[in-house]
Amino acid sequence: MTEIIIIIMTMILVDNCVLSQFLGICPFLGVSKKMDSAVGMGAAVTFVMLMATAVTWPIQKFLLDANGIGYLQTVVFILVIASLVQLVEMTLKKYMPPLYNSLGVFLPLITTNCAVLGVCISNIDDGLTYIQSIFCALGTGIGFLIAMMLFAGLRGKLEECKQIPECFQGIPITLITASILSLSFMGFSGVIDGIFG
Repeated sequence: MTEIIIIIMTMILVDNCVLSQFLGICPFLGVSKKMDSAVGMGAAVTFVMLMATAVTWPIQKFLLDANGIGYLQTVVFILVIASLVQLVEMTLKKYMPPLYNSLGVFLPLITTNCAVLGVCISNIDDGLTYIQSIFCALGTGIGFLIAMMLFAGLRGKLEECKQIPECFQGIPITLITASILSLSFMGFSGVIDGIFG
């Protein structure tokens, strides 16, 4: 149980996919203007990460590796992720049209979100078991969601601020804010080792 907690906390705080590994920057910058769309995107990415990990790990171990075709990993994983994203997209379109419309073009871009593919491949490369991989994907998804929510809140405050110099308005202040948020997460690097030894 302690091992699972360490995996989840590490993926949320220390190895945050957006703020530490710089994976998934496109939706992080593109969908974080409003809190509701940021939460929706974070939840959708978390769901796709969990489902992709649950499907790709057995495919890698029992199909690709067993038949000596591990070199097809990236192609197969992208096909699985694309199928899952289509499932999420159809579900949101049918049951949550406002969220579907607010996510816009960024919803299909989950297919090419390197954070989703990255977590699936890194779970295999790190030699994690199936259960460890699932919890790693969960922690990564929660970390992505937290980063999206924090950044959406900061961007909301930036839009209200009237004292930003003209040369920094728009994209420059957004990137500066993202870098400062990333630096703040670096402070968690020794926390997990300090708590769990």
